Amino acid sequence: MDRAQFFSAQAGRTIEAPRHASARFAVGEVVRHRLFDFRGVVFDVDPVFANSDEWYEAIPAAVRPSRDQPFYHLLAENAESSYVAYVSQQNLLPDAENGPVDHPQVAELFERFADGRYRLRPRLSH
Repeated sequence: MDRAQFFSAQAGRTIEAPRHASARFAVGEVVRHRLFDFRGVVFDVDPVFANSDEWYEAIPAAVRPSRDQPFYHLLAENAESSYVAYVSQQNLLPDAENGPVDHPQVAELFERFADGRYRLRPRLSH
């Protein structure tokens, strides 16, 4: 398999990943966690796990996802709070509510919510 490398500030090291990863969700999509009761909007995608080993090892082994899949950065919310989450592809589902996410940082990254997704501010897109 053709591999590429990228530097992850979260992991503090260079990460090797497939050159052509298959992300199921895109920036601006609203998703829901498969196991836990929270939803969020995708604001970045890593082609494989790109956080610290300590973060990964803190996940209970019984539910620890494979590192070799896309991981998503989410502006997340649940009934009690808003926060930033880092979630494996296997643990995300499309959000059936199709409504906006009530996170205080949404307006910093996205312009508007329409047709079930957010549009990234132009100055932030690649």
